[in-house]
Amino acid sequence: DGIYVAELFHGPTYAFKDIALQFLGNLFEHILKERGEKMNILGATSGDTGSAAIYGVKGKDNINIFILHPSGKVSPVQELQMTTVKSENVFNIAVKGSFDDCQAIVKQLFSDLEFKSKYNLGAVNSINWARILAQIVYYFYIYFWVCDKQQIDEQHLRFVVPTGNFGNILAGFYARRMGLPIDKLLLATNENNILHRLISRGDYSIKDVVETYSPSMDIQLSSNLERYLYYLYEEDAETLRKKMKELSGERKIHFTEEEINKIRTVFLSHESSNDETIRTIRNFHTNTGYVLDPHTACGVNAANNMMSKDNYIYVCLATAHPSKFPEAVYKATGKYPEKPKGISELNDLEKQSYVLNNSADEVKSFVKNILEEGDKNAGR
Repeated sequence: DGIYVAELFHGPTYAFKDIALQFLGNLFEHILKERGEKMNILGATSGDTGSAAIYGVKGKDNINIFILHPSGKVSPVQELQMTTVKSENVFNIAVKGSFDDCQAIVKQLFSDLEFKSKYNLGAVNSINWARILAQIVYYFYIYFWVCDKQQIDEQHLRFVVPTGNFGNILAGFYARRMGLPIDKLLLATNENNILHRLISRGDYSIKDVVETYSPSMDIQLSSNLERYLYYLYEEDAETLRKKMKELSGERKIHFTEEEINKIRTVFLSHESSNDETIRTIRNFHTNTGYVLDPHTACGVNAANNMMSKDNYIYVCLATAHPSKFPEAVYKATGKYPEKPKGISELNDLEKQSYVLNNSADEVKSFVKNILEEGDKNAGR
C-alpha cells in the first residue's frame, strides 16, 4: 500500500536508540582505556534513551552514568528497563518535573565548564554527535534495501520519522546532505507539536507539555534543532547564537517567510492527536495484523495523510516494540501485545532510583556526592 515499516527496535531495550548506543558504549570504553581516562555520563531521557544508554554502558570500565527522567512520566516498561539494572556504575535519577526540565538541568550542568571539566562529564543522548553519526547509517541501509525490493525512480522515496527531540530526523537530514537520493523527510509528532508548527506555519513557540500515548515525543524544546538551524542560517554561528538567545528570552524564534520556505524544501510534517494515534494502531492491525507502537503509529498516520495527496513511497521508522506501551495497544486492539522475554522478566526485578527535585543545584550536589564520597543514599 506504499508504506514500508522499518523495524529499528531489535536491540536489548527494544528501541531504535539501541543501534547507536550499543556502538557508543563500546566506543567510549575503547577510547577511555586507550587514553587512560574516565568519564561520567550525564543524560536526560523522555523514555527510551535512558534505558538504551544504560544498557550500552552498564558494567563498562572507567564509565559512570547518571540518567535523569521525569518522575511518573515515562511508560512503566521504560521505567523498569532503567531502574532494574543492577550495576555499580549506573545511577537513575527521577526528577519531579517534565522531560524539558530534565534536559534543561543537563544543559545547565554542561554549561558549567568548571564542573564539566572537574568531573569529566560526557553525553550519550542525541546531543552527542557520535550517536547521530551512527544513526545516519541505517538511512542508507534502508534505502538500498527498499531499492532492491522495488524499482524506485530517483528521489521518489520519503522517510517518515516520529520525533520529539529532532535527533533521529537530524540523522536523516545529514544522510540527505551526504547525497542519499530521497525526496523529503516527513516529521511525525504528537500533540506536543512544536516541530509541526515550525514546519507548517513557522511557529516555534514553546508551550506546556501535554501527556500523550507516545511519551517519548512529549517534548516542547528540541535540543537538536539548533544543529539544523546552523545550516538554515548558512553556517553563520553568530546568527544562530542570536536566535538561541531569542529562544531563551522570548520562548520563541521568529522566522522569515524565506526561511520557512527553505525549511519546507527538506521537511514535511504532520501532527497526530491521541485519538488518531489509537485509531491508526487499530486500523493498521485490522488491515494487516501488524501491531504498531504509538510513536510509530504517529508516523504511519502521517504517511497515510500524505499518500492521499501523492504517490511517493513512504518508509516509516518503527522506533519501539509495541510491548513497551501495552495500555495504548490494548486500548486500540482490545489485546495486550506479546512481550519478548527481555520485557516479560522485568516485573520480577527490584527497582532502584533516586528521586530529586527539579533543581540543577540538587542534581549537581548528588553527582558530586556520588563521585567524591560514594554516597549512594543521597536523594533516596
